[in-house]
Amino acid sequence: MPTQFLNATLLHPAPMERTSFTVIDGRFTGFNQAPHAEDIQVDLDGQFVIPGLFDAQVNGVGGIMFNDNPSLDTIRHMSAVLATLGTTSFLPTLVSDDLEKVKLAIEAVASAIALKVPGVRGIHLEGPFLNSQKKGVHNAQKFRKLDDNSIDLISTLTNGKTLITLAPELTSPQLIAELVRRGIIVAAGHTMANFTQTQIALKAGLTGFTHLFNAMPQIESRNPGCIVAALESKNSFCSLIVDGHHVDPALLRMALRAKSGNQGMFLVSDAISSVGTDKKELQLAGQKLFIKNGKCTTAEGTLAGAHLSLWEAVQNAAKLLNIEFATAVEMATATPAGFMHLDKEIGRITADLCADFLVLDQQKNLRQTWVAGQCVHDSLKN
Repeated sequence: MPTQFLNATLLHPAPMERTSFTVIDGRFTGFNQAPHAEDIQVDLDGQFVIPGLFDAQVNGVGGIMFNDNPSLDTIRHMSAVLATLGTTSFLPTLVSDDLEKVKLAIEAVASAIALKVPGVRGIHLEGPFLNSQKKGVHNAQKFRKLDDNSIDLISTLTNGKTLITLAPELTSPQLIAELVRRGIIVAAGHTMANFTQTQIALKAGLTGFTHLFNAMPQIESRNPGCIVAALESKNSFCSLIVDGHHVDPALLRMALRAKSGNQGMFLVSDAISSVGTDKKELQLAGQKLFIKNGKCTTAEGTLAGAHLSLWEAVQNAAKLLNIEFATAVEMATATPAGFMHLDKEIGRITADLCADFLVLDQQKNLRQTWVAGQCVHDSLKN
């Protein structure tokens, strides 16, 4: 049964007021069409409508870490909690672990996609092919070299997208190219790669940089490193954690200017299990973590993921980066969708794409989450 949504204010670069759109079989179809008698009608009364958010880095949420139990039940739980926070598409993210755990995680994601668990678009493997000098909170004992056998394993997800974060200086351009040939999206992170090594990896097919500025060499006068290589690359994408803790906002504003505004820059939450809960302590990779003033660290003060939802990241970006709210939204919708080659499915409100969207009130507070044209969260009712 077609559903027509009336009197929406679509947040394009400029707001489009009193717009109507129709959803059939979970996808956007016509816009501003005359209603039919058989249509279900939903009057949005001038409220703002934006695409559902896409988070490419979710380690955990709602009290559960993906690493602790990479199962179908965990992914179902993550999906349900994320919907209440405005995230309608996501990549469950596995931090560095044994290859047997990687296998279990890929199998769980494949099952979730096959069973149409809402929002699951693939998997993000953050490691274990990382540099111990930039391990962050990862367990360096899990690190290993990329080889043909591990590439075979990484390539087993056939019904969704796979993003792998690796240290390019610890592998070869040939292996990066082989990953890309198999449809894997490759990003640099937890790396000591210098400028030249990063450029070589980019030529081999690397297209992403995971949480730019974090867990990578910083810019020096005679050693620009991978950060400058990322900013100079016209075809690469960089994820940003905008929580006011991981990176000083002044650096992020500089990076946006260097990258021609928001081109190729997208937001991730890097969420951990405390998100969506009031927990102040948790475990990750065998370490005890503490939440204080919205910041998650080990006892030694090392940052460990983020106590942040993607919706909060959007709000922070608009405020801290001095950008328009619509631009911040694009950095959490269309841009990551483009990075993950999912822009034909999600990320915009346009014909033939999935009808995943959020309804905001006049103060831009999140009111409703719609997935495939069905309301899955209403803050006034829940």
